[in-house]
Order: sequence, then C-alpha cells, then structure tokens
Amino acid sequence: MELNSVKGSAGAADNHPFVPATVDVLITGAGPTGISLGIDLARRGVRALIVERQDRLSQGARGTGLQPRSQEVYEDLGLLDAIREVGGHYPPTALWKDGRITEVHEMIERVDPTPAVPWSTALMVPQFRTLEVLHARLTEVGGSVLFGTELTEFAQDADGVTARLQRADGTAHTVRAAYLVAADGGRSTVRRALGTAMSGPDLEPGVALLADIRVDGLDRDHWHRWILPTGGFIGILPLAGTGDLFQTMIAGPGGSPDPSAETVRALLAEHTHLTAEQIREVVWTSLFRPRAGMADSYREGRVFLAGDAAHVHSPAGGQGLNTSVQDAYNLGWKLGLVLRHGAPDTLLDSYGAERRPIAADILETSTRLHRSGSLRRGRDLHQLGVGYPDSPLSRELRTDLAEGVPVAGDRAPDAPCRTADGRPARLFDAFRGPHFTLLVLGGAALDATALPTDPALLRIVRVGGPDADLLDADGHVRDAYGSAPAVLLVRPDGYLALGAPDEDATAEVATALADLIGTTALQPTG
Repeated sequence: MELNSVKGSAGAADNHPFVPATVDVLITGAGPTGISLGIDLARRGVRALIVERQDRLSQGARGTGLQPRSQEVYEDLGLLDAIREVGGHYPPTALWKDGRITEVHEMIERVDPTPAVPWSTALMVPQFRTLEVLHARLTEVGGSVLFGTELTEFAQDADGVTARLQRADGTAHTVRAAYLVAADGGRSTVRRALGTAMSGPDLEPGVALLADIRVDGLDRDHWHRWILPTGGFIGILPLAGTGDLFQTMIAGPGGSPDPSAETVRALLAEHTHLTAEQIREVVWTSLFRPRAGMADSYREGRVFLAGDAAHVHSPAGGQGLNTSVQDAYNLGWKLGLVLRHGAPDTLLDSYGAERRPIAADILETSTRLHRSGSLRRGRDLHQLGVGYPDSPLSRELRTDLAEGVPVAGDRAPDAPCRTADGRPARLFDAFRGPHFTLLVLGGAALDATALPTDPALLRIVRVGGPDADLLDADGHVRDAYGSAPAVLLVRPDGYLALGAPDEDATAEVATALADLIGTTALQPTG
C-alpha cells in the first residue's frame, strides 16, 4: 500500500528508549496483529518486544469491519468495551444518481444476538481507533512498542534468534529472542529474508484511492455510493466515533491517480454532486492495489509469519484484519505454553497447520466477492463458523451427538447461567483468561486431584450436578452443548480441544492435556 500523509497527525505514541538485550518473543510490526499478540503474551507473563519502523501508530481508517468472532477475541483480551465505545453499526447504503438518492438498502446484514452468540453483527471501527485502543491495552498489561525501530537482519540457531535493530537516530542494537514473529505486513521484510514464497490467485489489475475526509453536504445516516462510468464506484462512509470524519473509497477511477488531496477533491467533484469546496479537509490518503496470496509456510524454525505477512487478499468482505488478529490469538497461547509451562516446541507446529487452511478459505471467499462486485455482506463472513476439526489438537470421543452440538475443533459457544448463590454469569466469563477451561456437564464424574492445579493453566467449571459452580437455570448451556453428561476441554482461544463422555473422563482429559502440553506441566495434587 502506498501511503500519503496529507496532513500530519497529532498524538504520536510515546516511545520507549530502552532496548532489552534478551526477550522471549520479538515481534516486528505494531499493527493489529502485532499488538494483539503482544497483549496476549503480556498477560501470560511472556516478555515480548514489539518494534515498529514508523514513529507512531499507523494512520487512516483503512479496514473498518470488526466481525463478531474478533469481538469475542477482543472481549477475552480485555478491550471490547473500549472498542465498542469508539465504534458503531454500519448505516444503510444510499445509492446516488443525478444528484439524488434513488435507492436505500442494508449492505451489512444485522443479526440479533443469541445466548450462544452475544456479539452477532459486524462493528464499524476505524483502524486508527482500533490501534489506539490496542496500544492502550498493551500499555495497561505492561507491554510496549519500540517506535522508530527497524529490524535490519536476523539469524536463527537451535536455541533462538539473534536480531539486529536500527533506531531512527542511527543507533544499532542486538536483541536475542527465543522466537521471532513477523507481523510486518504484506511486503514483510522477514518473509523475504526467509525466502518464503507466496502463492494465490491473480486478481484483475486495478487501483483504489482511499481517503479520510471532512465533507459538507452529506448526512451521516447513510453510507453514500455512486457508480462510475468505468464500472467502479465511489463510497463515502461516515466513520463512527470520529465526529465529522468520513472514509471515501474511489474504486476503479481509471489510470493511476496520485494520492493527493487535489486528486481526491477533483474525482469527487467529477463523479458526485459534491463540489471540490465541499471537501473541507483531506486528512489521509492511500493507493491500494489488490493482491492475493498465502505464504507457503507459516513457520521456519523459530520464526513465524502472522497477519498480512502470511496472507494478503482483496479487502472485499472485511476479512483481513479479522483473520490477522485471530492468527495472533492462535499463536499467543501456544507460545505461552511453550515458554511458561514447558510444553514441547512441537506444539507450535499446529499454528500453521490450523491457520493456513483458514487463510485459504478466506482467500477463496474474498477473491470470489472481489470478482463478483457484490457489496452485500452477510453472516457467512462473521467467522463464527471458523474451527479446527481436522487439527491434530482436536479429539472428539463422544458418539451419537444431536445435530448442532459443537464437537472438538468447534468454537465453544457462550451461555448465560447463574452462580451457585444466584448471581448471573456467562460461560465466556469462565473462559476469559490465558487458561484452559474444563467444562464438566450434567454431573459427569471427574477426579480433579489427578489434574493440574495451576489456575493459570487449567480451571475446572462444573455446570449442574451436586457440586455445581454454575447453574443452567434457563437451559442455555443445554441448548448450546447438549443434555448428555460430558467433559469438554476448552482451549485458551475458545475452541474445543476435547469432547469426552462420562466414562473414563478423568483419564481422557489427562491424556489430552499431556498431548497438548507435555508431561512437564502436569502436576496433580494426588
């Protein structure tokens, strides 16, 4: 993406002058992927250093759609309330022709929440606001970003990675890390240094001009749209939580426009009823040329690719940021187990095994939407159906399950319930944190003394039965998980690792945990 800061943005993030000589994880890139990973690692007690070559957080509204599954991720990371405060719902789309609105329709499908899916509709949040909230949360949990710092070279060996960092003032530093995670974008320096190839479909050549603007003459109750003679379109979206800021996308304007304020004004004046004078301010612009591809491997030794460094695709469908953040969410708990609980390094191989098929599916979906030209977005893009049923970490032992009951590899649904003393609670409350959660349903027999006692590793939650922690007063747990007694091991990222029947449940849980984290971390009280 070619960037043009038309107007300098205030509020550059505070820099942190200290460069540690050793860290657990070095992360390159302070975008949504890198900072989300930094938050997840910090809450696990993992020492991570995020380096960003720019001197501040990236500007621009860019990708604005936060899908329901990503909202669940942000809730677990402790920042959803702050995100929702600066976000909002997408307004209906108004189609303009000859200076008047000729049609109004909902482009983003709104879905009512359910007990199992509390966040059910895409949220509109400008990316610069997302980054501000992420950075504030990172600071809150003790992490930081080293701005104005670029990774110039690195070498890895059997025990770690040695990286050379260059500061904006010309000083150089050497940092030793156990692992390196590249979250440095579609033109990743780390991926190129590794020699990892990208493969994917060819997209039709074209260009889109993005801009954040302040404009007179448009209401903020619609997402305004015009069709261009070239077959492209102009969209002007009022950005939630920004006062009077709009995002405009000029897709397929013809030629290769320069990303200047004058170009934005001229194109809008030419193809809409707006005059150049009504574009009061052009705050930020960028040229975007769609590409599609996926890294042939997400891991090379002690180096991992995440986010746009691992996969790039058309923005159609609003999947990019969401898929990238969930890369970080998948990798974070595995790094935490290896570095803090002695899990075998081979656990990290499951990162690519799980996330590459997801990226392939997203690549196919976004490419199809890009080529179709359709702008309608439904619940099929919410990523709530993303799962890992074929993962080596998923083990389903139950049989004769009713239709719709989640199995190993599926997302673990939420369910409102009550504590033993009658207070309202949610399963998501029990899942929140860096630990595994063992759901014991319907009074299933379980010997807790044969399992790990570290609450940072495993927490046992009994729903129903004689020693219940939670009561399914309204049947929402039963509706979500079925009525049969069972033991379900929920991974730290909210997916089922194990579904086991009542018989021999303790032994099955112990075996699953041993396979996941090795025997080092298993310290039962018995």
